[in-house]
Amino acid sequence: MDSDALPGWGADASQVTLEQLLSVVGVGALELHTAPGGLAGPVTGVTVLDPLDPGFRPRELVLAVGVDARSAHAVDLLRRAGEGGAAGVVFGPGEPGPSVAALRTAAEESGVAVLFRTSWCPWDHLVGLLRAGLASAGVLPGSVARAVVLGDLERLADAVAALTGGMVTIEDPESRVLAYSSTEEDVDDIRRLTILGRRVPPWRVAAMRWGASDVLHRPAKGDDPERLVVAVRAGGEMLGSIWVAAVAGRPLRPNASEALRSAAQAAAPHLLRHSTRGADTRLVEDAARAVLEGRGSVEVLAERAGWPAQGPCAVLAVHDGNGGGDEASRLPGMLALYCSAYGHQAVVVPAGERALMVLGSLDADERRAGERLAELGRSLARQLSATRGVTVRVGLGDVAPALARLPQSRRSAESALDALLAAGGPLVVASTEDVAEAVAVIKVMDALREVSLPPQTPVARLVAFDAEHSGSRLVQTLRAYLDHFGDVSAASRALGVHPNSLRYRIRRITEESHIDLDSADARLLAQLQLRLLDAPKCPRPSRP
Repeated sequence: MDSDALPGWGADASQVTLEQLLSVVGVGALELHTAPGGLAGPVTGVTVLDPLDPGFRPRELVLAVGVDARSAHAVDLLRRAGEGGAAGVVFGPGEPGPSVAALRTAAEESGVAVLFRTSWCPWDHLVGLLRAGLASAGVLPGSVARAVVLGDLERLADAVAALTGGMVTIEDPESRVLAYSSTEEDVDDIRRLTILGRRVPPWRVAAMRWGASDVLHRPAKGDDPERLVVAVRAGGEMLGSIWVAAVAGRPLRPNASEALRSAAQAAAPHLLRHSTRGADTRLVEDAARAVLEGRGSVEVLAERAGWPAQGPCAVLAVHDGNGGGDEASRLPGMLALYCSAYGHQAVVVPAGERALMVLGSLDADERRAGERLAELGRSLARQLSATRGVTVRVGLGDVAPALARLPQSRRSAESALDALLAAGGPLVVASTEDVAEAVAVIKVMDALREVSLPPQTPVARLVAFDAEHSGSRLVQTLRAYLDHFGDVSAASRALGVHPNSLRYRIRRITEESHIDLDSADARLLAQLQLRLLDAPKCPRPSRP
C-alpha cells in the first residue's frame, strides 16, 4: 500500500483494550462505573446475557439485559462473570443508588468492570456500536490522520482530500452529509446540491451502488467530474460512506482508490464517535439539570462540561413568548447555536416553555462577570426577538462563586424572568436587583397562596355577585379603582366608561360587598385578593 494512504484496520481483536473501545464508542453510549482491573484489559467480543444459558466467555463484554443493577441478582451475576473471565458487565441506565457499595465490592472481588448503558442508546443499537467499535479500535492513525481528533469529521474530510487530490463529503447511512472538505475552487453541481441540501441528491444515490468493501469509480462525463465512493463498515455495521470528486477537471491521484479504501477503514472510529456525540450533549445537559435541581454531582458536571468546579458561573432564564409547542422546542437549540457561534461556554437545559442557560468559566472578577452576563442577555434578547418574531425576555441569575451554587443562581434568574413576564412592559432583560419590587410582590403572592382566608371577605362577595349576574363587572371596577388610588377620572379612562358610571358602580360595590374604602386595611386586603385572582394568568415552573 502507498505510504501516503491511511493505515489499514487489521488489528487482532485480542489487542483491543477496554480503554480503546470506550474511546471509540464514547460516553454517549456507555458510562464506566468501576474497573477493578484497570482499562488496559483486552476485550474480544460482546454478548447478550441469556437467562436460560448464562455462560460466560473470557474477555467478553456481557450486556445484562433485564437485570436490575440494584438487585442481588446483579451481585451474583458479577461473581459468576468473574469466574468465567468476562471483561465487564453492562447494566441498563441509572446507577444502583444505595446498592452501589455491594455492587462495587462484587466488582472488585471478581475483577470485572461495571458499566451502564445510557438511556439514549437502546440495547439493539448498543450491540451494533460495540461490535463496530471492536472491529475498529486499537490501531494508531497514520501521519495525516494523527492530528484529527476522534469524531472531528471536517478535519478527517480535509485529510482524505489531501490524500486523494479531490473534494470529499462524508455521509451517514441515510446519505445525509455529515462533513465536507474545504476548498476555494469552483465545485460541480452535484457537490453544490449535496452540500446545500446536506444530503446526496436521491437520483444520484440510486445511480451509485458499492460492494462490501470495494471503491466504486465513476469516470468523468461531460460536466460531471470523476468520482469515487466507498462504504464505511465495521463489525458488520454500515456506518456511512465517503465520496470523492475531482477538482476543476483535474484527475484524482493514481493511488486515490487505494487511499480511499484505507480511509474508509480509518473513518470507522470517527463515524462511531460522531454517532454518539448528540448523546454526549444530552449527558452534559442531564448533569447540568441534576445540579440545578439540587440532586446532582458537581464533579460530574465539571468533568462533562470541562469547567472548574470552583469558579464563577451563572444561569440565564430565557422565555420567547411562543406558548409551547414546536416553536418553543426550538428555543434551546437556537440558544446553543448562538452561544457556540459567539464562543460562550454554555449548557442549555429545556424547562417547559423556557430554557435555562448554564454558563461556566466566567470572569474571575464578579463585577465584570455580571456586566458581561448582562451584555449577553441583551444580545440574546435582541437577536432572538428579531429571528423569531416574538418578544424574548431574559432573567439574569446572580453570579455564583462555584458550580455548587448554581441552584441559587437559577432561582434568581427565574425570579427575574417571572417579574418581567408579569409586568409585560418594554423591559426585556433584568436581574432581581433591577426588578426587586416586582420580585418581592411575586414572593408575597406565592406565600399567600397557602393562606386560608375567611369565605365572606368583600372581594369574595363581589366574585360571587359577578358570577350570578351575567355582564356584571364589579370585580374589574374595584381593581381599576384601587390601582388608580381612588382617582375616578383615571379609573374611568382605564375602563372606558363615563366617570358617573364609575361612581354608580362604586356605590354598588360598597352595597354588595360591604367594603369600607376609607379603611387602609380593607383596601390592602382587597388588593392582595385581587392579585391572587390574577396569579393563574402568569404560571411559573416549579423549582427545587
